[in-house]
This record gives sequence, structure tokens and C-alpha cells, in this order.
Amino acid sequence: MIKKNLPNPLKESGLPYFFKVANPDDVDLGTLPLRKGDAIRTCVRSLSHMQKEALVSANSTNTIWRLASDEGSYLNGHDECPAPLTFLTVGMISSYMNEVLALAKIRNIEIHNIKLTQDNYYTMQGSMRKGTMIGGALPVLLEAEIESDADANTLQKLVLDATIASPLNGLMTGEHHSLFKLGHNGKEISSKGVGEIKGNLYDEISVGFDHAQPAENELDEPLILRKGMSEITDEITSSQGSSLKEKQSRQLHLRGVCTLRPDGVKVIEQHLYNPHGSIFRFLSDEGKENGGQGLAPDANSYISAGIGFCFMTQFGRYSAMMKTDLQKYSIIQDTHFSLGGASGKTGKAGSADPVETHVFLHSSKDDEVARETLLMSEQTCFLHAFCRTDLKPKVRVKKI
Repeated sequence: MIKKNLPNPLKESGLPYFFKVANPDDVDLGTLPLRKGDAIRTCVRSLSHMQKEALVSANSTNTIWRLASDEGSYLNGHDECPAPLTFLTVGMISSYMNEVLALAKIRNIEIHNIKLTQDNYYTMQGSMRKGTMIGGALPVLLEAEIESDADANTLQKLVLDATIASPLNGLMTGEHHSLFKLGHNGKEISSKGVGEIKGNLYDEISVGFDHAQPAENELDEPLILRKGMSEITDEITSSQGSSLKEKQSRQLHLRGVCTLRPDGVKVIEQHLYNPHGSIFRFLSDEGKENGGQGLAPDANSYISAGIGFCFMTQFGRYSAMMKTDLQKYSIIQDTHFSLGGASGKTGKAGSADPVETHVFLHSSKDDEVARETLLMSEQTCFLHAFCRTDLKPKVRVKKI
């Protein structure tokens, strides 16, 4: 059940929810220096309540994707688009598929058929009012079903090595504390309790979103498709507005299942088990520069969008719970990844720099409230917790 009278701008806009931007030169997202193999700039703005849109620009492809996100009834959202956490799961499993296939080719392992199933788990504990609420990330479970003439041990090592080769490995292994710059009502202010980016606050991006025009979809199906509600399981603890409760003690669970179309485009079905939400089918493809056809968003773009969307949800959630009168908010987030160890032929483990985010808040409150809003939003963000937690996927391989 949706809270009455909440606007639904994603639906009302008439735009496709996901699209390649036809006029990237008119959508000025600035220049991002290339520190590693790939650099992604993700600009996200709030549209209303829990709805958000992102423009994601990957340095390696010179392509801008427009993506959109919403939340379900657990946050009084419309469930119009996939929830933020689903984007990281989709990008992660897409990246793993890239590396498995590339590494198999390098090792002369013939794969006749493959399906990856990934389960992501997160936690939320504590009291928002007391400032003790904190998001957490738990180990990832990855199962690969592979039809191949290779033996089971060879396939097990193949998948395990592929997860290490993924660029996302750089954010998973070790503790990567994100860095921030804070702007409040059009001026730069100091932050507190979070790492600070050196240099000046970026200029806030606004007109770029309004200028973005959708290019014609080159595929025979939409980039994103809803497929009904996820099945009801014993782990469900969510209900209408449950994620807005002042005290939290819960574990979140979502699953992604990745297969391949005949043209090589990855098909990823995402299930949101707890909190209970919809099934969405995503498509993913790497750019032509990275061995794909550029027909759908690439793995790193989905990963970066997921981090930005999740962080933005926490601003809206904190404002709703603490009544901070947050009138408008947006971010510019930069992520830097290495090339894939197999797909990029580096032969190395994937690496990444800490996520850097410039935050723009507009409210009637004073600067101290803005600082507290940033602090608590970072503290409760599941995907910034994912970055600052040392995680390794638990891998299981089934030989078909």
C-alpha cells in the first residue's frame, strides 16, 4: 500500500526509466581524470520522496546512461523502479560473468552453458534518534552452474579467480572509507565524522538532467522490466513503512540470477526478499571498447549507480525520520576501478580507490544539521558499509 497523495514523477515524466543518452555533449558532467583503468562519474538527484534519477558516465566508453530508482512500500515508495541495492547486485554479478568468461578463454576452458546466482545480505541496527543506527554488509554467496568438459576442481578455481579479477574486488577487499565534500544552500561547509576530499566542492549539476534525451533502444526488449513480486519467504520482516521505524534490527536479502542471451548481452533477474519487493529484469553489456556491443549499461556503471542511489535514499530517510526539512538534495560521485584482471588482460586482482562524493543539500536548517545529515546518511548507507567492510565471496560451483 502506497502512502496517498505522494507524487510519482518517474511515471508522470513519460520517459523510459533506463536509456542511453542521445546527446552526451549537451549533458555536461565535467571531466574525470583516469587514475586507473576506468573512471565513472555518477550524478544523482532526488525527484520526490524515494524516487531518484542518475546520469552515469564511464570514462572508458564515452557513454552516458540515465537510470532511475525507487523504493517499495517498506519506505512508502511507489516501487516504480528497482531499489538502490539491486543495482550493486546486478553490476557485481555482471562483472563476475565478464571475468569468468574472459578467464575461461585465457585458460582454454570451453563453457557450453553458464548461470550465476548471487545472494547479497546487509544489516541495519540501532536507533536513529540516538545516532547509533548503522548499516552493515555481510559476505556474498555466489553459485555458478556450468556446463563444461572441464573437471569440478578446475571450474571451482576458475570462478574463484574470476571474483578476484573483478574490478569490484578493489572495493570489497580491505576497508575503504569513502570521502566527501559538503555543500549546504549553495556554499561549501566543513563536514564532521567522515573523511574529506581534498580540493574544492564541485559545482552542483542541475541542467544536465533536463537536457538528457533518450537514444533509440537498439535491443528487442526494454532495458528494465518488472516481473511481479518476489516470493514470500520466512525471512520477511518488512511491512508498510517498516524501514522508517526509529529503532532497527534487521537483515536484508536480495538475489541476482545472471544468464546470457545468444548475442552475449547479460540477462539479470533480481529478487528482493527482505524487505519484500519486486522482481526486476535488467540487461547489461560492456562497451565496444571492452569487448561488448554497448547495448546496455555496463557492470561498473550499475555498481556506481547502486552506491549513489543507496546513499541518496539515506538522506531522504533521515530527513523523513528526523524532520530536517530537506528541500532538495543531489550528489556527484566519482568511482575509480582498475581494468578486470581477465577481461582487461592485466593478470592482476581488481583494485579500486575509495568512493568520492560531493553532496549538495538545501534546507531551512543550519549548517550543523547539514553536517549531521551527511554523517548519519553515510553511517546508515549499506553500500558505503559494503566498501568499508573486508568481504570475500563464498563461491560454490555446480558442474552440469
